[in-house]
Amino acid sequence: MLVSYKWLNEYVDLKGITPQELSDRLSLTGIEVEGVEVPENGLKKIVVGDVKECIPHPDSDHLSICQVDIGEEELSQIVCGAPNVKAGIKVIVALPGSRIAGNVKIKKGKMRGQVSNGMICSLQELGYSDSVIPKEFADGIYYLPQDAVTGEPVFSYLDMDDGILDLSVTPNRADALSMRGVAYEIAAIYGKKAIFPEVELKEMAKKAADHIKVAVADEKDAPHYEIRIIENVKIGPSPQWLQNRLMNEGIRPISNVVDVTNYILLLFGQPLHAFDYNKLGSQEILVRRANDQEVLTTLDGVERNLNPENIVITNGEIPVALAGVMGGLDSEITDTTTTVALESAMFDTVSIRRTSQAYNLRSESSARFEKGINQATISLAGDVAAAMIAELAGGAVLEGGVLGSKVDPENVAVTTNLENVNHFLGTSLTIADINAVFDALDFAYEEINSNYTVSVPPRRWDITIEADLMEEIARIYGYNNIPSTLPSGQTVAGRLTDAQKNTRKVRSLLEASGLHEAISYALTTEEKAGQFTIRKSKFTRLDWPMSEERSVLRLNLVSGLLEDLSYNAARRNNDIAMYEIGRVFYQDNDPKKDLPLEEKHVAIALMGNFVDRTWAEKAELVNFYTAKGIVEELIDGLGLSEKISYQASSAMSDMHPGQTAAIYLEDKVVGFVGQVHPKVTKNYEIKSAFVAELNLDALLNVEKEPLVYSPVSKYPSVSRDIAILVEESISNAQISQVIRDSASRFLSDVHVFDVYQGDSIETGMKSMAYSLTFVNPEATLTDEEINQWMSKVTKSLEKEVSAVIR
Repeated sequence: MLVSYKWLNEYVDLKGITPQELSDRLSLTGIEVEGVEVPENGLKKIVVGDVKECIPHPDSDHLSICQVDIGEEELSQIVCGAPNVKAGIKVIVALPGSRIAGNVKIKKGKMRGQVSNGMICSLQELGYSDSVIPKEFADGIYYLPQDAVTGEPVFSYLDMDDGILDLSVTPNRADALSMRGVAYEIAAIYGKKAIFPEVELKEMAKKAADHIKVAVADEKDAPHYEIRIIENVKIGPSPQWLQNRLMNEGIRPISNVVDVTNYILLLFGQPLHAFDYNKLGSQEILVRRANDQEVLTTLDGVERNLNPENIVITNGEIPVALAGVMGGLDSEITDTTTTVALESAMFDTVSIRRTSQAYNLRSESSARFEKGINQATISLAGDVAAAMIAELAGGAVLEGGVLGSKVDPENVAVTTNLENVNHFLGTSLTIADINAVFDALDFAYEEINSNYTVSVPPRRWDITIEADLMEEIARIYGYNNIPSTLPSGQTVAGRLTDAQKNTRKVRSLLEASGLHEAISYALTTEEKAGQFTIRKSKFTRLDWPMSEERSVLRLNLVSGLLEDLSYNAARRNNDIAMYEIGRVFYQDNDPKKDLPLEEKHVAIALMGNFVDRTWAEKAELVNFYTAKGIVEELIDGLGLSEKISYQASSAMSDMHPGQTAAIYLEDKVVGFVGQVHPKVTKNYEIKSAFVAELNLDALLNVEKEPLVYSPVSKYPSVSRDIAILVEESISNAQISQVIRDSASRFLSDVHVFDVYQGDSIETGMKSMAYSLTFVNPEATLTDEEINQWMSKVTKSLEKEVSAVIR
């Protein structure tokens, strides 16, 4: 909410209070001010000019040579390229040496051989956004009022010397989405009175009820709906003061009638809508729910298919507006409008929110209807608007507002007492202190023996219970005046739980392997949620997601990491190694009734080079063994190497069938590692990726063998190599297991150091070479012992895996 300091000063006396001081005080009492801007800051030497003569440039088909009166003895020549420049208008002139928006300095120069002493400016060149500039001046210079004095600075004529406060209004303080609401707040903070001038509404003897009938099908949809009729209006531009006020509040001026409705929106926080009475097609208004697939073309020119969740304003038969969100194109105010039907209403907040969200039509009006409006000023806002339209557009207001439904708001009685207040706030306030707060808030109250009954007016619909009163007392009394105290009682030293310690250990292990942590959204699409799943599960859907891209809770971490890889690849950052620790959400029961099972997982994702090219070595692309090696380092760091095994798998459709392994904890699948299927990486717009994901809860909760330390053997170890020829389907894990089972208990290590398939090896076979290390911590091993063990290993390999010893 943008708040004009000058406008606010019309209702509350702010003499001696600067906009910055006001900002600080507001922030201290609970309504945060994100910033204070004075539009003229940074601009200088920009004055009012009067174009006395305007002729075409002899050497250009779009430039004009203007003689401009800038309040000096002689006219100043300025070359201007605006299509709407002409003689007889007052304009904005940036003199030589001036500064315009963007800290651009204007100098005296020549344009196509003609001297130009400065610049005739558009509003954009003064820093105004395109979205707030009147359309007739959007592509050219701006015309100042004819009574502007030449040579004077332009800032006061455009109210650029005003202070604009940008309020960050929380949903519970929707009353601050209006100038009146902010005025009441400021008055309470400074102990002043907010005074609003009365507006006299002059009505014709002709009754509005004779010209229109209004009905509401369901008063829950529209608790209050009222129409006023204004005849004989003349559509035209608004006066300068109204245009300035709207532009400073971030709203584009359109015409006198439409501008009045926007002005009232800002003043009262009450959205209004003006219909062209003669375009309604009937003398009847019916507020109802839309029929399924009913069609309405809104003011933005888009044809919308409606449904029964939408409240519509109809002419008795067809929709003419989407209630509380946007009017219809066929009944909009245009230059030919002569009679206005002015709507002031209150609609069901939930329906308005659903409608604006469904059609992506977020507006100032829908935002206020969603958060709530002051029910006590609905009719008053309509009356003030009708009076302004009559004044600015020369219209005549017909007698009476025609009601379809009417809400009768009442003050809310909330009770509290002095003891509760002081206990709740930790203060020592007196009755006089609390009385002063309620007086400042302009709340009627009754105090009997320190017990309060407070009558809260409808303008503060956020106050309904005692705790709300406590908050108001604390705010107005001053949070900074509430005494601070240290916590009492015994304290205990904090410590990490075992799960937290182990999770930190996992992070350290992965970061030691060169990975960086990523954090992805827990919400994703159904397609991505169903990828890379370790087990089957139903989806957990959000009833009202922010978007379809974030509608389902994830069942894996890998898809989020692939999004991160894609994001980096799009920015030419192709060497990435990431990990994530997070929860996935399994749903085995009814997703609408039961909460999902949250399971902590860890995942890694790699692409590009894992080792960069240097003068000493070549670059090394990530591959299956890079990913598997990182997983093995993690497993070894957790002390689970003896319990983990890997088996080739082609069961996951999203993984490459020839480069994927399922990870088993004893006999249970707890994860996978491998290459992402090329069709999946293509969808993510990356070339290749290797990933792994494990059930971290299962790894951390498994019972581990106690760690037993043993001294380094003082006797030498002995290594023997063995080369075998086996079928290519036989895995290293199978061979290693046969060796360990058949060798002596003194076998300390076995690893493969060579794999070969080539011309000298028959098709379907492979050669593998292993190094076996034996050590006896109590004696020196002899050749006879080693030979005996190697013989047993050889026989077992021949028998178990049909190996041929080479």
